[in-house]
Amino acid sequence: MEENSQLGDQQQSIDYKAIFFKLLRYWYLFVLMIFLALLIAFLFNKYTRPIYEVTTTVLLKDQSDKKIDPQDMLGFGFGSKDQNVQNEIGVLTSYSMIYRTVSNIGFEVSYFSEENFITSDLYKKSPFIVEFDRNFPQPSDLRFDITILSKDLYRLETKEENVRFYDYSQEKLLDRGPVTVNYDQTLSFGKEIITPYFKFKIVLNSTFNPKKDINRSLYFLLNNYDGLVREFNNFKIERLTKEASILQIKITGGNIGRLSDFLNTLTGEYLERGLEKKNLVTKRTIAFIDNELKGISDSLTFSERSLQVFRAKNEIMSMDEESKQVFERMVKLQEEKAKLLVQSKYLENLKEYLEKNTKLDELVIPSSMGVEDLLLNELTMQMTKLYTEKTEMTQFSREKSPSIKSLDIQINSTKNAIFENIKNAIKTNNIALKDIDERIGVILSRINQLPETQRVLIGIERKFKLTDAIYTYLLQKRSEAQITQASNLPDNEVLDSARTEKSTPVYPKKSLNYLIALIIGLIIPVVFVLGKDYLNDKIMEREDVEKITSIPIIGHVIHSDKESKVVVMDSPKSSIAESFRSIRTNLQYLLQGKEKQTILVTSDMVSAGKTFCSINLASIFAMYGKKTLLMGFDLRKPKIFKDFGLTNEEGISSYLINKSSIEAIIQKSGVENLDIIMAGPVPPNPSELIASDKAGTMFALLKEMYDFIIIDTPPIGLVTDGFLLMKYADANLILVRQNYTHKKVFASIIRDLEKRKLPNLAILINDVKLSRNSYGYGYGYGYGYGYGYGYGYGHGYGYGYYSEDRKAEKRSVLKRIFGRS
Repeated sequence: MEENSQLGDQQQSIDYKAIFFKLLRYWYLFVLMIFLALLIAFLFNKYTRPIYEVTTTVLLKDQSDKKIDPQDMLGFGFGSKDQNVQNEIGVLTSYSMIYRTVSNIGFEVSYFSEENFITSDLYKKSPFIVEFDRNFPQPSDLRFDITILSKDLYRLETKEENVRFYDYSQEKLLDRGPVTVNYDQTLSFGKEIITPYFKFKIVLNSTFNPKKDINRSLYFLLNNYDGLVREFNNFKIERLTKEASILQIKITGGNIGRLSDFLNTLTGEYLERGLEKKNLVTKRTIAFIDNELKGISDSLTFSERSLQVFRAKNEIMSMDEESKQVFERMVKLQEEKAKLLVQSKYLENLKEYLEKNTKLDELVIPSSMGVEDLLLNELTMQMTKLYTEKTEMTQFSREKSPSIKSLDIQINSTKNAIFENIKNAIKTNNIALKDIDERIGVILSRINQLPETQRVLIGIERKFKLTDAIYTYLLQKRSEAQITQASNLPDNEVLDSARTEKSTPVYPKKSLNYLIALIIGLIIPVVFVLGKDYLNDKIMEREDVEKITSIPIIGHVIHSDKESKVVVMDSPKSSIAESFRSIRTNLQYLLQGKEKQTILVTSDMVSAGKTFCSINLASIFAMYGKKTLLMGFDLRKPKIFKDFGLTNEEGISSYLINKSSIEAIIQKSGVENLDIIMAGPVPPNPSELIASDKAGTMFALLKEMYDFIIIDTPPIGLVTDGFLLMKYADANLILVRQNYTHKKVFASIIRDLEKRKLPNLAILINDVKLSRNSYGYGYGYGYGYGYGYGYGYGHGYGYGYYSEDRKAEKRSVLKRIFGRS
């Protein structure tokens, strides 16, 4: 077992070594493919528009500790930090946020240049700018080609059908039907262009370089906001870590400056939106106070005039000392009452608002009006935030989604809680007002004891002071709201703005492309060589034969391009003649120096070169000075007579039927020491004649007459003639034609021969093509596929041996791809 294991390991290493040397012989293919792959990678890297990635990070501050969640009172728990992060991601990726960004950033005009098949975005690098009229509908996405002729003139061209128009003032596309725009004019810079289809002017800017920009291929487009939203909605948002609420926003595109400006504007608009949300409460408070001040201002003016008229009429400029004391006490109570009246009016308005409206998104925070109820203030803030969250969520969620339903539950519970708190606050306020009115009543009883003039003066002063106190109180609250608005900061924060410095393209990845090209350049030749061998069903090399059988290989015959069949006689110094001499020597070793030898030459199928090898093998023995006989035993398809210019009227068939004598069928070949016996007329029963006793008698006579007898037989894969003749031969040569003999057919014939246990079997490899890819048994094997074959006998290979001969099949697809003619 151990010896077998070592032998298997050794065989495996030999196989790998053979594969290595096989691939090594195709070194030129490796060099070519690597060169082509690297060249393609170079051109791809050079002419592919680079894609950049720009990032920015935003910190979402946790606001959960600043609110009272009404769900806690009801036993629900819908809110979470993760949900807040997802909501903010939804806001950033929403259509409205992107639309807000692109409409404020100034991307309405895009500028491009075309050079060497590469289109470049000239964002902030264009030598000119387009100033268009926003109140005039402009063609959307229409390409305007511009050629700068000089510093004063340019040529503007455009031609397109089905042009759409965009109204920047209304921010919408217009439906004008199919419109064709065709324009080609030479114009002056700075002159406004007015046509039925567009209205703008083009001016040069500071980046204009006459040497570079004149006659340069430039063009620009007018973009609509909806198209810009589609262009920039490809950014991605990810959390840096699961635990942190830091978002990283990434976007890819061709112009790094344009991408950076978009991300920075996007985050700026996002923070501004958050600040607007925070200021919404103070804006509503200021609006409410301003509305109240209008009415109170009129009352205050009227009271002031009444007081002035009374003083002038009664010539009273001030109250006496007793009246002053009473009035000062009255003023203090009036100021307290003024605050309570404002608060009561606010609470009544808030109650009425809750009763009449289902959408509660315009609440004024109670604390802004002096209502110091902490719970009511928190609930009102919570209500405002819930409605904001619902508005945002409806942009990317359905109305019946669980998240919307949970928000509706929170809104209803918060509304109920606010309503109950308002009723309690109103009750408390009414009690306080009643108490103040009672205290004022006591003071009024004292006032009634004063002189009439003083009583009237105090009454007018009291009305004036009450109105003035309310007016002053509202002004104070308005100032507080304005201060709050001015001091508000965004809840979130931009940690890292998008930057253009030190940015490298993410596509194409040049180093990776070169590496991939190198790998492909190595893989393709390996796949080609090994795949071609795997798909090839023909015998190509010595190793293919050795894998099928252990029968010895007697030699090889080099491919011949000469027209003559008797190559060894016509070209005795050629390499093919030398290969036949080598076969002759190997036969001597195979037959252990036997003086007289009978050698049978056959093959598995037709066209393997049996007749060619038989003729030249007989000729090489004759050249050796030995009396040699060549027998054409292909009784079904005789053709040797054509090669020697002899007749086929008498031959083996006529001798076997006793029509001719042995002397009559022997013909001179014209080659010294070489005689030939032709097959003779085609008999109806060739196999029966070969199997007759007469055939044995013939061989006995001929072996006495000749030193070497070469028998050319039909293919043993098609007919049994060759098997019947093998008993008369000392050596049986099975021909294998390189790049023609089918492996499976050959293996089937060889297994049959091995079962018969015939002596002195040998393999002769024919038609070996010497090339740079030489390997195997000291000879080269060309690649390519020969004629077609059939898995059933007689198809392709059996041409001429059956009643219905078939023409050779056309070359296979693989041969047309890989083969050589």
